[in-house]
Amino acid sequence: MDRRHAHAELARAYTDDLTGAFRRAAGVNALQHELDRARRSGESLVLAFVDVDDLKATNDQLGHAAGDARLRAVAHAMRSKLRSYEPVVRYGGDEFLCSLAGVRLASAKVRFEEIDLLLEGGNHPGSMSVGLAELRPDETLTDLINRADQALIAARSDDAGEDPPAKG
Repeated sequence: MDRRHAHAELARAYTDDLTGAFRRAAGVNALQHELDRARRSGESLVLAFVDVDDLKATNDQLGHAAGDARLRAVAHAMRSKLRSYEPVVRYGGDEFLCSLAGVRLASAKVRFEEIDLLLEGGNHPGSMSVGLAELRPDETLTDLINRADQALIAARSDDAGEDPPAKG
């Protein structure tokens, strides 16, 4: 009984109560593990930086319970379309990271289009923006996260009909 209780407590320490995703610190460790594994195996790895669109507006207009439901819906949709071993990390208030092993950018994009369609048809409609970055040789996890974040910014600019930000 003590062992089961300890295991449950440990799981709660690593996962976000609201979404069931990894908490940031534990999730970054899981992502680093995936990056290391991809390097050892020679497989490709894509990192997704996901932002729940207009969460503040949902909270302001419909209340925080509605915003929480949207966050849960996004996390659930991602877990339903990703493989069980691909970590989903709550990186910030309305931001998630996840890695996809053994896929290229085009395949990752298709998966996230499926996730977006799932959200559109769900009980808590909304949308998300996604930035994708494929691991490069000798790139650190921080570098990969930053590139995925820049891809997210560019995707949002493209959606708004603007030119992507200039690289400097």
